[in-house]
This record gives sequence, structure tokens and C-alpha cells, in this order.
Amino acid sequence: MSSSATPPDPGSSHHDREVATSSVPGELFDDSRSAAQRYQDLFVGQRGLWPLIRYEAAQLLASWVPGALGLLLRRVFYQRLLGSCGRNATFGRNVVLRHPHKIHLGDNVAVDDNCVLDAKGERNEGIRIGSGVFIGRNTIVACKDGDLRLEDGVNISYNCAVFSGSQLRIGSNTLLAAYVYVIGGDHAHERTDVAVSQQQRLSAGIDIGSNCWLGAGARVLDGVTLGNDCIVGANSVVTRDAEPYTVVAGIPAKPIRDRRSAPAATPAPEDGGS
Repeated sequence: MSSSATPPDPGSSHHDREVATSSVPGELFDDSRSAAQRYQDLFVGQRGLWPLIRYEAAQLLASWVPGALGLLLRRVFYQRLLGSCGRNATFGRNVVLRHPHKIHLGDNVAVDDNCVLDAKGERNEGIRIGSGVFIGRNTIVACKDGDLRLEDGVNISYNCAVFSGSQLRIGSNTLLAAYVYVIGGDHAHERTDVAVSQQQRLSAGIDIGSNCWLGAGARVLDGVTLGNDCIVGANSVVTRDAEPYTVVAGIPAKPIRDRRSAPAATPAPEDGGS
């Protein structure tokens, strides 16, 4: 799979690194490759007949099957596609795996119905998911020439999107409520003579610490670091870093308080006696 991605500098932080990512439409409509080659490069992630047969067998025989039989079949077939898979992995119906050989799961991982785990890229390591992680229904966890890490105990609710164009980490025991977007990528938009969709795709990365809670509908944009134990209010848009234990909310999100400070005193109820 051809790519315009630039390998990240290991010595730099994600704030001072911007990585150009590849264009999926460009890959999909690349006439220099056959339709079969484009399919394998975008979905399977490996060329050759045997990788294609294994991938197609899993989709045909297991991905759609309901009930306990489906859970069993997916456990058997999907483990053989993945780069590594711990004990007791559970996959719901219609789970899509792209570049599955670059997806690594720990123990007791549950991926609900209609999720997408997409580790696409040529020079990236892909997706690493720790133990005890839950990924809710209709959620997309995806790379585009980037790496993505969900540490132990991460809990992602339904209809979320987590995307990495370079480096993205969500720390242990962090909770993402429904409809949260964590988007580690951006578009260049300086030129006005070229459509934004045709300009360079950039990524500075995202780092979210441990024990955080992102409220329903929150958005965390590219280049942001959230320290451990942060809370993001529902429907907030986070554009700047937040220190550990900070509660942020709003559009754009601003610090509201430090969780370690004493909460405001609750007024004593009025005495109703005579």
C-alpha cells in the first residue's frame, strides 16, 4: 500500500511533530493497481492468496452469524487473523477488521456489534488494545499510517470514533461516553486554490491519561494532551492541553476546577421548626 506518511521522530513529543497521512480515496482509485490489489492493500493489509482466503473465510463464515454460535465462530476465525489475541476475546456481529495482522488484543477484550478496528498503514505498528477493554456498538477505532494504543481497562461506549494519524494513547481505566470523538488528525487548509479535501492531511497526535472521563458527545482535537484523572464535560470541544485532575467544559473547553480541591459547601437546610 503506497503512502505519503513520514515516519515520526522518536525523540520528539507529539506537540512538535506533524505527520502527513495518506489519502484513502487516492488509494482506492489508484489505477496503477488491479482491483484485487487495491482490496488487499486497503482491507487485508497483506498481498497473496492465503491471506486473502483467510480474511474472506472469516467474513463469509463468521462475521454475520447470530447467537452463541456466532460468538464461537468469530473467536476461532478472528484470532487467526489478528497479530496477537489474549484469552476470552469476544466479538459481536459484523465487526470489521482491516489490516488485522497489526491488531493486538490483551485478555478479556469485548468488541460489540458493528464496530470497526482498522489498523491500515504501511509503516505503522497499528492498534494495541490492553486487557479488560470494552468497545461499544458502532464504534470506530482506526489508524491511517498511525499507531493507536488503548491501555488496560479502557471503556468506550457506543457510536464513538477514535482515530490516529500518528500517535494516539488512551490511558488505563479511562471512560469514553457515547458519541465521543477523539480525532488525532487534521487537514491543511492554507491554500484557497485547492479544495481542503485535496490538501495535505496532518497529525500531531493525542495523549489521554489514565482514569479520565470524557462526557457524552465530547470532542478531543488533534495535538491535545489530557493529564491523568481529567474530566471533560458533555458536548465539549477540547482544543488545548489540560493538567491532571482538571475538569474542563465548553466550546472551546476551558478549566472549570481542580478535582482535588474541596467542593463548594452545600448550604444547610433551613430549620423548619418553630
